[in-house]
Amino acid sequence: MAPKRRAPPAASAPPAKRLSKLAKENHITNEQELEIREAFSLFSVEVEEFDNEKEGVLKTDDVRRCLVALGVTVKKSQLPSLMDTLDPMDSGFVTFGPFLSYAAIHMQQEDQEVQQGYIQEVQDSYNLFTANKPGPITLVHLRRICALLKEEVDDQLLKDMLAEANGEGREGWRRGVNLDAFEDVMRRAGVFG
Repeated sequence: MAPKRRAPPAASAPPAKRLSKLAKENHITNEQELEIREAFSLFSVEVEEFDNEKEGVLKTDDVRRCLVALGVTVKKSQLPSLMDTLDPMDSGFVTFGPFLSYAAIHMQQEDQEVQQGYIQEVQDSYNLFTANKPGPITLVHLRRICALLKEEVDDQLLKDMLAEANGEGREGWRRGVNLDAFEDVMRRAGVFG
């Protein structure tokens, strides 16, 4: 009797990169930390009294420019309170730690705004199909959209679209497409990157 063959080992995904201490503390990704670090390094200088700062320091005059490089806008009227926060000793310089924390807060706010915009866009798009009525997108809704676009589409193709979108198989078209399934379709189609 021939020996049994072993199944080949399952291909495993590469391990996820662990977050750095700074990234964990500031609730950002390693990529976001790297982006902040790179912007900081563009404007940082070495100053003798801050020789223990391996990243260097920013002149307070360069803080706004560095934030702009990260896509963070700071109004001139906000600068005094920002400098009180980032340079409380009024040394004229900002170290990396406080700068990273401030930039991380703004990145998180931006991410939340993008997420809110994404959620709203999905809801608005869904409402276009359902004509702002509750319930799933149905065959009737798709027929209405086709009529508005002056497109002749076979009912079987519309049914197949509904079944594919809700993942229920061939007869799944009868259930329609709820908001969660619609969002999944938009994500799979690459609408939101």
